[in-house]
Amino acid sequence: MWYPDSALWTAALEWLGHGLLRLSWWQLALVALVTTHLTIVGVTVFLHRCQTHRALELGPVPAHFFRFWLWLSTGMVTREWVAIHRKHHAKCETPDDPHSPQQRGLRTVLWRGAELYRAESANAETLRVYGQGTPDDWLERRLYSRFPGLGISLLLIFNLVLFGAAGLALWAVQMAWIPFWAAGVVNGIGHYWGYRNFEVQDASRNLSPWGLIIGGEELHNNHHTYPTAAKFSVKRYEFDIGWGYIWLLQRLGWARVKRLAPRWQQGEVRAQADEATLQALIANRYEVMARYAGELRAACRDEVQRLKARRAAREEVFLLQAVRRWLVRDQERLPQRARSQIAQVRAAHPVIDQMLTMREELRQLWLNTSHSREQLTADLQAWCRKAEASGIQALKEFSMALRAVRP
Repeated sequence: MWYPDSALWTAALEWLGHGLLRLSWWQLALVALVTTHLTIVGVTVFLHRCQTHRALELGPVPAHFFRFWLWLSTGMVTREWVAIHRKHHAKCETPDDPHSPQQRGLRTVLWRGAELYRAESANAETLRVYGQGTPDDWLERRLYSRFPGLGISLLLIFNLVLFGAAGLALWAVQMAWIPFWAAGVVNGIGHYWGYRNFEVQDASRNLSPWGLIIGGEELHNNHHTYPTAAKFSVKRYEFDIGWGYIWLLQRLGWARVKRLAPRWQQGEVRAQADEATLQALIANRYEVMARYAGELRAACRDEVQRLKARRAAREEVFLLQAVRRWLVRDQERLPQRARSQIAQVRAAHPVIDQMLTMREELRQLWLNTSHSREQLTADLQAWCRKAEASGIQALKEFSMALRAVRP
């Protein structure tokens, strides 16, 4: 019987411990960081912005690279991911939303997001209705969609060969990265906690102004406001690293951006609002309401200071401070407790009452879809006249800003 000599045993154990590349712990950590980040880039640029929302077109080289890498690192099928995410936007925060923490609970979405994804991917109706237009070539039919588990199995083998036993731990990190960060954190916490630039109808929030860890997906409220925009950042202090990669791909001739969020542009103040003003107002309606929200918060702070200056009862000050966060919400989205508190504030503070009244009148300009453009333009002109005659400086300045906005 043949027995391997000690040198062969030593070599085998050395390979098992370190693999062919014999990397140190910090080099392995760097490999984990690079590979998981590459997976995030594939999800946000290819699956999300390109395939789901058609915000950009990718050339064949990056498009197929991302398909191949995502097959290796996640086993996700393009059509399934796209269909589930489109359904999420179409049914957001309703019982039909595949992963709404408002409906299913934050803990469920955060820790069982991958299970929710798998359950919805088995829904043939979801794939039929929302999965149109995704890759359907020979590779997709014969390999990627047919054998989704083969890719992640191959990645495990590569890891073991290259990195030895540590490759198993690396593979575990790679497999957990998207289920935790994308399926759990973005879909869960991104609809539960964070800051909001825009008061859209769903509960989406921005987790951080620095979209690094999840490729810009942290800017979730911005994305739900402008879902077909290729760039997620909208404020000067926000950074979308996914957009950085798209910009680089454009410079290489491998991408073409189709849509960006509308930009608020101002020129000379018109004598009165016209149809161009109306067009710009509707196109920038979320930005308009965000700016109006800033004026409301400022008015609320002024009222608080006025109460403190005349030594008003502490309960009055606390009430005004408590409702400040709710003043920028649409009436139908207010909790019952907040509605009664706001009613008290409006009765006691005429300025805030007037500004809330005019906020709703302004919002109706794009909600009244049965009105003609001529009627809506006349309504906007009437709104501006009313704002400038109100005696409230904030409303006057806001009206003049509207008359200066350009499409």
